[in-house]
Amino acid sequence: MPANLTAQYLKAEEEYRRATTPEEELQCLQVMLQEIPKHKGTDHLQASLKSKIAKLKRDIVSEKASGKKTRGVRIPRQGAGTAIMLGGPNSGKSQLLRSLTHATPEVGAYPFTTHAPMPGMMPWEDVTVQLIDTPPITSDFIESYIYGLIRAADLALLLVDLGADEGIEQCQDVLDKLNGTKTRLGPSSCLDEEDVGLSYTQTLLLPNKIDLPDAPARLDLLHELVMFELPEYVISAEKGTGLEALRSEIYRRMDVVRVYTKLPSAKEPDMERPFTLRRGLTLLDLAGQIHKDYVKGLRHARVWGTAVHDGTVVKGDYVLHDQDVVELHM
Repeated sequence: MPANLTAQYLKAEEEYRRATTPEEELQCLQVMLQEIPKHKGTDHLQASLKSKIAKLKRDIVSEKASGKKTRGVRIPRQGAGTAIMLGGPNSGKSQLLRSLTHATPEVGAYPFTTHAPMPGMMPWEDVTVQLIDTPPITSDFIESYIYGLIRAADLALLLVDLGADEGIEQCQDVLDKLNGTKTRLGPSSCLDEEDVGLSYTQTLLLPNKIDLPDAPARLDLLHELVMFELPEYVISAEKGTGLEALRSEIYRRMDVVRVYTKLPSAKEPDMERPFTLRRGLTLLDLAGQIHKDYVKGLRHARVWGTAVHDGTVVKGDYVLHDQDVVELHM
């Protein structure tokens, strides 16, 4: 990406990746075009933004005229963030959802058990992360709505079936299928600097079923045959091998901080239900998350945390830290 991008641009870019309607995408792109530094180094990106905006405007007009909705499945975001599970047939996505959350998807030793996306909430200390199971992806087919779910997710979990000889090939099929589109997997989440329509979602590679007899040999073969540039966590979703380390890494990848609130009239803060905000956000962002009217009415706050002395008075631009206790004054 070009140098000197503003915080507003980066925030709009992140929201654009997660947009689920053409109107949301258009609003984000317009902010990005407004905020991008205007110099020769950004000429190509400016042109790409303008082209994308023009196309979206045409699509919105066309959609309204036809009365048809062009977007598919939408799952409301919950918890500290969202991780989407991807894989070929029988790779163990549903078992992983069952093992990490309280969800009860159908789990079978046969392919295509999952027919529709299913969310579940994974606990981590005093917060939760949303996990979404999806139907399998093959070389011949992918549900059209999966692209939007991938783009909107904070993290993708790509499972590899180590319990069958065809598991490695099926995993490569998933990557090939997505690499032929503008929704792709990568080591980090970003938009392509040459094409704002091309989105990468950060991904963890999860070789699964390591408990089975021939799985270690297949794992070695996976490393020999396929060049992945993805962080790897070897697991057994059924037996629990590696799941606690994976659980912690999934939460870490959400890149959020927990903030606890306290009423001025209360002696103790509410330590059971923290707000979660993207790392680097400010007191004003917290105020807006609590209620939109709080942004205009905020005078100051008192903060207890690792970065300040207890009860320090701060303004709206104070950057929040993990496990801060905040007392808002309106």
